[in-house]
Amino acid sequence: MSYNTENIRNAALAGHAGVGKTTLFEAMLHAGGVIQSIGSVERGTTQSDTDAQEKARGHSIDSCIAGIDHGSSHINLLDTAGYADFRGATLSAFAAVETALIVINASNGIEHGTRRMMEHAHVRGLARVIVINKIDAEGVDLAELVRAIRYEFGNECLPVNLPADNNSRVLDCFFHKDGKTDFSSLAEAHQQILDQVVEINEATMGAYLEEGEECLTPQQLHEAFEQCLREGHLVPICFVSARTGAGVLELLEICDRLLPNPNEANPPPFRDDHNVQISVEPNPSSHVVADVFKVINDPFVGKLGVFRVWQGTVRRDSQLYIDDNRKAFKVGHLFRLNGKTHVEVDQAIPGDIAAVAKIEDLHFDAVLHESHDEDGIHLDPMHFPQPMFGLALEPKHKGQEQKLSNALSRLTEEDPCFRMEHHKELNETVVRGLSDLHLKIMLERMKDRYGVEVVTHPPRIAYRETIAGSAQGHHRHKKQTGGAGQFGEVFLRVDPLERGAGFQFVDAVKGGVIPGQFLPAIEKGVRQAMETGAIAGFPMQDLRVTVYDGKYHPVDSKEVAFVSAGKKAFLDAVNKARPVVLEPIVDVEVSIPELNVGDVTGGLAGKRARIMGTDAKHGGEIVIKAQAPLAELTDYPTELKAMTGGRGRYSVDLSHYEPVPPPVQRQLSEAWKPKLDED
Repeated sequence: MSYNTENIRNAALAGHAGVGKTTLFEAMLHAGGVIQSIGSVERGTTQSDTDAQEKARGHSIDSCIAGIDHGSSHINLLDTAGYADFRGATLSAFAAVETALIVINASNGIEHGTRRMMEHAHVRGLARVIVINKIDAEGVDLAELVRAIRYEFGNECLPVNLPADNNSRVLDCFFHKDGKTDFSSLAEAHQQILDQVVEINEATMGAYLEEGEECLTPQQLHEAFEQCLREGHLVPICFVSARTGAGVLELLEICDRLLPNPNEANPPPFRDDHNVQISVEPNPSSHVVADVFKVINDPFVGKLGVFRVWQGTVRRDSQLYIDDNRKAFKVGHLFRLNGKTHVEVDQAIPGDIAAVAKIEDLHFDAVLHESHDEDGIHLDPMHFPQPMFGLALEPKHKGQEQKLSNALSRLTEEDPCFRMEHHKELNETVVRGLSDLHLKIMLERMKDRYGVEVVTHPPRIAYRETIAGSAQGHHRHKKQTGGAGQFGEVFLRVDPLERGAGFQFVDAVKGGVIPGQFLPAIEKGVRQAMETGAIAGFPMQDLRVTVYDGKYHPVDSKEVAFVSAGKKAFLDAVNKARPVVLEPIVDVEVSIPELNVGDVTGGLAGKRARIMGTDAKHGGEIVIKAQAPLAELTDYPTELKAMTGGRGRYSVDLSHYEPVPPPVQRQLSEAWKPKLDED
């Protein structure tokens, strides 16, 4: 099918886990003539669940894209994961679409994932459509569910079609008003949604009041409808059964006739290199601007960068730049994705979703463009859940360190919520994700794709050391080995600084008792001691070192002597200055259902947390703000999931460092066996 930007519809299926998004995705592809038969999630034969872990576990982990030509529209439909463990891929898909189809299980009603996806779509400025699936399930009360949706999300949520004949089919109530439905009245629902739509557009409202509904053209109705969607004045509700096919064709009709095209949606939040918002127009003749929202490292195809075209036309054999790179790459092959199939195409116009392969510099959120005029353009970063669950790991087999590093780099390219950190001071590599399941899946992928097995353990806490008082230290370094010897003597003082002040080195030497060229050597020795700590092996901070006296020898004094003297004099002073171990204190925000408040606050209190306050949110959600030692939160993701049935979520940000309790300091000190360099 040949189409232009006005014919494109981009929509993502999102919602809570288990609502039937993948089955609905299959049903829509079947109804649109893309596939001959509907695949099964249980048998692992769907178009979207192509990964080995997806087939084995029976649920989506990544997003999947397929195109449907229906009516006059080309619909790019994205299936996304429902589990919060894999929310990174779901939210990435929102960067490529104008509309979020929020799917609800008719039996279960509004669930935690429903609220989260409605909120994310609203923040992103997307049109939202609520799709009630599984209307054929036994005992469902659809009228009550509609009332609950309107109570939860507002009276702008209105049915755009209604079930009929005992939920076996669905009748449109936007373009039609005659017919018998299972609940409500088609005429009443038609009038209600028509009134909601026309009141936002003055021209349409005037024509409607003067000449009646019959005078309104389908184009006028579409323009008013999409304006309502764009401005959040209307959230349509529609009904389907992906299993029986009821309402699926009607959902495609809604996509074709009523959803906004790329010319009509809210503008994408692009900014220039001065952080000023700029306009990117879906004009096929303008300079190319496209955004990479998904990266796939395919063992056979290589790195695949999937992007949404916002402006201009990407053509095969053209040249594009990545971000502010000075060197362009050639678009040797241009693909359109249809599930597991890659179809080569000649061009991608504004609104299209396409992919290029084997371009190593591609990364998530990269901006592709064809002119250096767009070097500084970037999209506002999306707000992803912070990956809190961590594992330290090392290769199971020696000699695979570089292979492990390469594999982790590939995996972090694909998932914005999977991160790798290397802690030099702790000499360990840590991966972080949204849950233990998230990390388990990523490590299984690493083994399957790259042949790297790892041994894991909880990550160490980045403690620090400092001093609570002032003290003086002294050391004389003297060595004689025949011939020229080594000599350096240092007197210094240490003083505590306020938290976060770092380190200060002060030269207070008078009379040239230590020549100036040896002061950097003394500072070097002090910094060496600070890196390894004085009482528990952790880096030191928040103190001032003042060198005020010393001696040197005109022949035997060398840099190495003053490095050693400075280090030992510093340790001498620190041990007299009441050294303490500091632990990281983090600001914690925990979002939970109201009924779990007692359990969660009690659990936090048992972790030495200070509750700073609570806020009530819409929908019975409570946000608890607290400060807690990071060391106490090692297993918190699992605990919170158990306490809240998977509905709780939390985030942390480093606040400051505080002294650990004396028993903890004794434990840490006893576990560290310092080995000072011998003279």
